[in-house]
Amino acid sequence: MTKPIIYQLFPRLFTNTCDKCIPNGSIKQNGSGKMNDITLPVLKKLRDLGATHVWYTGVIRHATKTHYKDIPDCNPYIVKGNAGSPYAITDYYDIDPDIAVKTKQRMQEFEQLVKRTHEAGLKVIIDFVPNHVAREYHSIAKPEGVEDLGANDNKDHAFLPNNNFYYLPGQQFAPGIDLGQGKEFYYEMPAKATGNDCFHPYPSANDWYETVKLNYGVDYATCERHFSPIPSTWNKMLSIMKFWASKGVDGFRCDMAHMVPVEFWNWAIPQVKTINPKLIFIAELYDVAIYREYIFYGHFDYLYDKVSLYDTLRAVTCGNAYASAITNCWQIIDGIGDHMLNFLENHDEQRIASPQFAGDAFKALPALVVSATISRAPFMLYHSQELGEPALDAEGFSGQDGRTTIFDYWSIDSLRRWYNNGKCDTAKLTKPERELRQYYKKLLRLCNKEKAIAQGEFYDLMYANYESMNCDKVYAYYRHFGDERLLIIANFGDNEERINLHTPQHALGIMNMEPGIYQACDLLTKSEMTVNINPDAPVELLIPSRNALILKLM
Repeated sequence: MTKPIIYQLFPRLFTNTCDKCIPNGSIKQNGSGKMNDITLPVLKKLRDLGATHVWYTGVIRHATKTHYKDIPDCNPYIVKGNAGSPYAITDYYDIDPDIAVKTKQRMQEFEQLVKRTHEAGLKVIIDFVPNHVAREYHSIAKPEGVEDLGANDNKDHAFLPNNNFYYLPGQQFAPGIDLGQGKEFYYEMPAKATGNDCFHPYPSANDWYETVKLNYGVDYATCERHFSPIPSTWNKMLSIMKFWASKGVDGFRCDMAHMVPVEFWNWAIPQVKTINPKLIFIAELYDVAIYREYIFYGHFDYLYDKVSLYDTLRAVTCGNAYASAITNCWQIIDGIGDHMLNFLENHDEQRIASPQFAGDAFKALPALVVSATISRAPFMLYHSQELGEPALDAEGFSGQDGRTTIFDYWSIDSLRRWYNNGKCDTAKLTKPERELRQYYKKLLRLCNKEKAIAQGEFYDLMYANYESMNCDKVYAYYRHFGDERLLIIANFGDNEERINLHTPQHALGIMNMEPGIYQACDLLTKSEMTVNINPDAPVELLIPSRNALILKLM
């Protein structure tokens, strides 16, 4: 059993080598990364880092202000940024032309990317965006016999079970944004409901005004659910997932999955898995109260653990919570911890090294260790996280908000220097960037190698150590598998901590471990020491500031 390590990669940004990007620049001015430049040697470097999966973000065709021959133009007034949001899909059956070298061969280029990824020993994850589409959705690449979304909708009704969209009869779309003038004026009559459950024609600039909510048979006016017979949208979305599964992808990260009825997932996921039983489904989901429902009834393999572990680790890193608060994170998901997806960065969240988060990637090393090793659950990182990317640019539609833009044509400085025109080496990295990447590599490869992390059980030591160590700053636990035991201690503080760690008799019994003297090797530094693991006598340990020990007991 291997612990999944998912490397999120945005092709438009990942291989873009433009070093003179300008805010709000066009694709001609700022360039775009290409799928063909994600070569086999590049992918092998990601595998060497410790990745087992690559999540290719933004590969399906979405709304953009860029003109392409033989592809319908999008009204620029309902596109966010020049490049557009990868979550405003215009054609579920097509590939984003921005990331293709030859746009007419974009699907073949994607298929070759899937093949190369598999050759590198990695699995492929792509986005499935089930809750909403671009306002001008129109598929030109759909297979023969497939009916387009909204093609047969009755727009005179706000809701009908077989409509694909929700309508606002007699009302014109009038959001709080400029809709243009003349030929470019965007006109929508009747208005459709907006993607973030905005059921009126006046979404604000902060709403998902560029998207339209999909109708899965839920009448939001009455809360009635119309799932028999199977609604039209269910069948159309199932066909889309089957299409991509047949392309050889190994999994789907399902955007805002909790905004789609769990009954749909219960019906659809088993059918998609008939194509490949090993397909994985990851839900972007932000409500702990429905975690179990989406796992056991909805058939999801993994769920974002954002509102529990991520939020807590961020708060502890920034000094806004005690390290002991981490205990509650595993307690509230006890029994389903293996189904979580742990992370410290993704395209939605602020970069660790940004001023809005920690301001220094090294300050989050203890959070990194905990997130990656606290359970058997997958761990995910976002490209250039391992380089300490600070996201200081104001790229255009995205301002200087601590995030890397998903709306603009741009190139990431740290990533561009590591990519180094396909060499993927450290020649152009700074010393701190090299050191950080090496730390990530050591840790992620431990997750691949150590059975106690990938397959083992977890034992929280906090309850036995409240009086013997600084639980405001230090978090300690065991991971164990068979006769392999790891003692993991993370120090979130700015000062080194000398602790007296107690291992209770109960822990020894759980781990089938005798009290006594053990040789211990810190797997992060290779330093060795002797420790006395005895319920009657604590072991004294020195934990470096903003770092962790992973002690393998032998």
